[in-house]
Amino acid sequence: MPNWYGVAASVALVAVAFFVVVRERLGLGREVLIASVRAAVQLVAVGGLLLLLFQHTGLPGALLWVTVMILLAGRVAGGRARGLPGATRVATIGIAVGAGATLGLLIVARVIDSSGRVVVPVGGMVVTGAMQGASLTLQRMRDEVASGRPAVEARLALGLDGHRAFDPHLRTSLRNALIPAIDGTKVVGLISLPGATVGLLLAGVSPLTAIRYQVVVMYMLLGGAAVAAVVAGRLGVRLLFDDAHRMRRVG
Repeated sequence: MPNWYGVAASVALVAVAFFVVVRERLGLGREVLIASVRAAVQLVAVGGLLLLLFQHTGLPGALLWVTVMILLAGRVAGGRARGLPGATRVATIGIAVGAGATLGLLIVARVIDSSGRVVVPVGGMVVTGAMQGASLTLQRMRDEVASGRPAVEARLALGLDGHRAFDPHLRTSLRNALIPAIDGTKVVGLISLPGATVGLLLAGVSPLTAIRYQVVVMYMLLGGAAVAAVVAGRLGVRLLFDDAHRMRRVG
């Protein structure tokens, strides 16, 4: 395991990244330095908070931490779909339902331990997967509203309600959101060896045990992303139309 000297030595990799962006005149030198410093400060601060959390608060503190992650993820996902009515609220609800259902099932079924030391990192992975599902769905929905408005309004003129008029575009949005998660599940172990497996192997855990953990991780990421995408998409469609089933302006 790397000690603090190893961490300091890895700064050389930041220097390499800085040299590349400066040499190629990409205009990202400042961003590389800021990102590197922020990452170090944030991780050290989080490490200290997690130490206190694990020692003194138990499961309630862990769930509170997961709730904070959900709120932050909702803001990020909603920001990506800026212009869509209620994007942040819809994204937050979708992420909360997807992450809550997935994490709750894992805890109730005793697939994972209910200690804060396990719930926080697993919850972070679930929230990340749910955030990606909700974010991609809402981004594509916003694009579909802009490009597909004539088709939607034609269906409305034929007497369909808002949900049915937008349904083909919602299916496209959901497909777009879930394909990355599905493709990632397909190639795991063949092309990519994810962080959960690598971490367990570095910790000296048996490869078969590490693989069992990774299977659980991949399935929970897929499930969380799917639930979050569907919930965010369905709620998003509701806010796209007023009570008279007229399509709202987006932008």
